[in-house]
Amino acid sequence: MSFDGRLLSGMSVLAAVVEAGSFSRAGDVLGLSASGVSRSISRLEERLGVRLLDRTTRTLHLTSDGANLYERAAPHLAGIEEAASYVSGASVTVRGTLRVSLNPIFARHVLAPNLPLLRQRHPGLELMVVQAPDIGDLVTEGIDVAVRFGPQPPSTMTSRLLLQTRVLTVASPAYLARHGRPKRPEKLAEHDCIQYIDPRRGRPFGWEFHRGREVLRVDTRGPLTTTDVDLMVQACLNGAGVAQVLALNVRELLADRKLVELFPEWNGETYPLYVTRPSRRLAPAAVEAFLDFCSEICAGL
Repeated sequence: MSFDGRLLSGMSVLAAVVEAGSFSRAGDVLGLSASGVSRSISRLEERLGVRLLDRTTRTLHLTSDGANLYERAAPHLAGIEEAASYVSGASVTVRGTLRVSLNPIFARHVLAPNLPLLRQRHPGLELMVVQAPDIGDLVTEGIDVAVRFGPQPPSTMTSRLLLQTRVLTVASPAYLARHGRPKRPEKLAEHDCIQYIDPRRGRPFGWEFHRGREVLRVDTRGPLTTTDVDLMVQACLNGAGVAQVLALNVRELLADRKLVELFPEWNGETYPLYVTRPSRRLAPAAVEAFLDFCSEICAGL
């Protein structure tokens, strides 16, 4: 089978469908109608002699052949576009709507205070912030950019580390007045400790303490186990127990002495924050501008 422009065009359409999650959204990116996108995929399937997508009235899923083709072709398509952009030197305008999934801690404490600056810098850019789980599939959810805590699993997505925030062990002054302040991490086995569930594993995070190369693990228990970060912090504030939290989420509470850091000498544990995108082909100028902005505002934290 000879390679020609129609084959390259069809593969580009397939990549856009995979990354957009639907024919209509891919059509918006490519400047085509949904029916035009569907016909292009059908022609590509006919030319290759395999079925690439399983279609229903509500969802699209890659077949095994489609997944293999996409995984092998996507890096080359991105390289072609990058090379063309470099050679042309053409300026691009940052405009349009990005559908973004943002971790609430990042959205509240980092992005929200800087939204006026983003608007000033890119007046044509609009954000549609949607709630999506940190373990969700960006393509399936139709997400252009996600900001997530925790190590990112290997995938065809592109991830950029934004920052590492410290993991702190904290309690309220009221709790410490009633129960006393533990002198060492091991003493937490005698205290009420609020447990937070790791969404990737479906069970509570283990409590660890890092000091240089030393790592200490402590078995803890308590009256509350939750997947809700805000509930955990509020319960801790109201004296329900000790909690392990991210420094990024409680800076103001520590500064106002509403929470107390218990073991500042055990300060080595950190947790990463990443920004992730399916591909530069989906609204590339807007996506790249938002990624760069996220990196910039996190650099000073």
